[in-house]
Amino acid sequence: MGGPAHRAYSVVVFVVLASLDNVAIGLVPPLYGSIGDDLGVGEGHIALATTVMFLISAVAAIGWAYAGDRTDRKPVLIAGTVIWVAGTAWSGLAGGYPSFLAAQVLAAIGLGAVASVSFSVVSDLISPKRRGLVMSFWGLSQGIGTLAGTLVGGLLGSTDWRRPFLVVAVAGLIATVTYLFTYDVPRGDSQPELRGVEYDERIRRDDLPRIVARRTNVWLILQGLSAQVAFGSMVWLPVLFSSRAEDQGYSAATAIVVGSVFATLFQLGGALSIIGGLIGDRLQRRTPRGRALVAAVGILAAVPFYVVLYFVPFRIDVPDGGGSGAIISAVLRNVVTEPTVGFSLAVAIFALALTSANSPNWFAMIADVNPPEHRGTVYSLGNLVNGVGRAGGNALVGVAFRGLAGAFPPPLNYAVGLAVFQVFFIPTGVMYWLASRTVARDMAETHAALATYAVTPPTPSHLGEPGRPR
Repeated sequence: MGGPAHRAYSVVVFVVLASLDNVAIGLVPPLYGSIGDDLGVGEGHIALATTVMFLISAVAAIGWAYAGDRTDRKPVLIAGTVIWVAGTAWSGLAGGYPSFLAAQVLAAIGLGAVASVSFSVVSDLISPKRRGLVMSFWGLSQGIGTLAGTLVGGLLGSTDWRRPFLVVAVAGLIATVTYLFTYDVPRGDSQPELRGVEYDERIRRDDLPRIVARRTNVWLILQGLSAQVAFGSMVWLPVLFSSRAEDQGYSAATAIVVGSVFATLFQLGGALSIIGGLIGDRLQRRTPRGRALVAAVGILAAVPFYVVLYFVPFRIDVPDGGGSGAIISAVLRNVVTEPTVGFSLAVAIFALALTSANSPNWFAMIADVNPPEHRGTVYSLGNLVNGVGRAGGNALVGVAFRGLAGAFPPPLNYAVGLAVFQVFFIPTGVMYWLASRTVARDMAETHAALATYAVTPPTPSHLGEPGRPR
């Protein structure tokens, strides 16, 4: 147990779990209209459910992460997974809006456990020198999950919005079974300073001031507020592309599929987060500022490309009323035959490649500057701020669309609104630059404190109770 194969299997399972929880979150936006019509409410009410889900998931993550940092992490993760699966299945069976909203709340409570506790485990499975690379797969899995949710929601839900929720719930149950066989990794197992030392520290209530005293943590947590306002606005991408299809005369059912496929294609640049992780790892070996600088440059450089993406006009040629397979084939053909579609895809991939450098380096820096028993909680605090920003972006951009509709008819109102929200990436880039100025000191202090466990038993003034030689 705990050999290379078992560790690799465990990492894969955690990556899949992180992907699935984002699939569940991504199901709703492509179906705002059809869910609202069936439940007798407007799109705004369904969008509100998504906003509530973001917020509750982020708040719940703090409790789950704290529990994971204090106790055995495996049962905590299993409990969270079972709860979000139940909420997702209930969403697909809901008979009215109150029931649907309650189901989304239940799912959100469970979803809070998956990413926060899994992050703590994965950071103990990988060595510091490979954190950027492995965390790029971690972040990529979440991006792919959101894309898969968008695609599954649009394709399976184009004629029956309930179907994708039930399919994802079954997938979640299968993932729970595979998790039972993962390696129960010891806390701090990947830290070089703790090699040969039994490290069994747990977070304590009085650790919060120590967490906040690491200035890098402050910048890593706060940057998510502005970043996720911009990212939160992007859940409306399927709506923008669906509106463009309807503006060209296509039926609503065909437009939903077109919007989902285009939104999925245009986010393929997220796969290049692997490059961002590799660059971060390489630059980090030269300077402790490496990861933060890679994230800052990527975020700031992407802004103009996003603005171009939202305003590039393009014409599509797909079979109206055709099956999903025929529409997907036609969209893929348009990438080659319609220059504006191909150009839009290229711009989108490049923009997302730049912003995707943020994710793996953010994850890796949290692990770099915090001891193992703090990582899940710090991640969850960052995730809470991310959730507030994402919920705010999702809600505010909807208001902006409605306000802009008086001056700009759809789909132009969506394009203008999304473009305006990209300005929120600018403070994010600035905060990553500020983090680059403090990260060296915080890393040095954390590694020095961990190193005391291999020399003499540390006092509580270091990180916790004494470690014991194995």
